[in-house]
Amino acid sequence: MDTVLSLVVLAAIGLFLAAIFAWRRGARQQAVLMAILALVGIANVAIWTVPDKQGTSPVEKLEAAKSDAATR
Repeated sequence: MDTVLSLVVLAAIGLFLAAIFAWRRGARQQAVLMAILALVGIANVAIWTVPDKQGTSPVEKLEAAKSDAATR
């Protein structure tokens, strides 16, 4: 799961850079769409990694569930 989240962050960075490049070349609609997609990717990473009131993130809960299933 860490690899997937890392790839999403790298893709978002690439999309932001590509959006800047597209904006400068005059492709405004594509630049805006790439920036929106990058924001969606970052939001998804934040949803999975930001802890809740109990201090655990969904990624930690998923890993705990996997380890519980493996011990059974």
